[in-house]
Amino acid sequence: MKEQVVDILKNFGIRESELTDTVHFTRDLGLDSLDTVDLIMHLEQTFGIRIPDEDYPKLVTLKGVLDYLEDEQQVGVAA
Repeated sequence: MKEQVVDILKNFGIRESELTDTVHFTRDLGLDSLDTVDLIMHLEQTFGIRIPDEDYPKLVTLKGVLDYLEDEQQVGVAA
C-alpha cells in the first residue's frame, strides 16, 4: 500500500527521498489545494474508496494517508 501511495505522490513531483511519515504535503512539500484534491481523487481511484470532504484534513502526511487507508480496509472487511 505504501508503494502505491508513494507512486501517486511522485506524480506531483515529490521525490521519495523527501517523504517521511510526518512531512506535511502542503506546508513542507508545496502541494496546493488543487493538488490535494487531485491526490485524493487518485487515492479514491487506486484504492476503490470514497473519501468524504471532512476527512481531507487527515490526509496531509504519508502516515495520515496510510493510517486512513488501513482503517478503510478494516471497515471494508468488517462490512
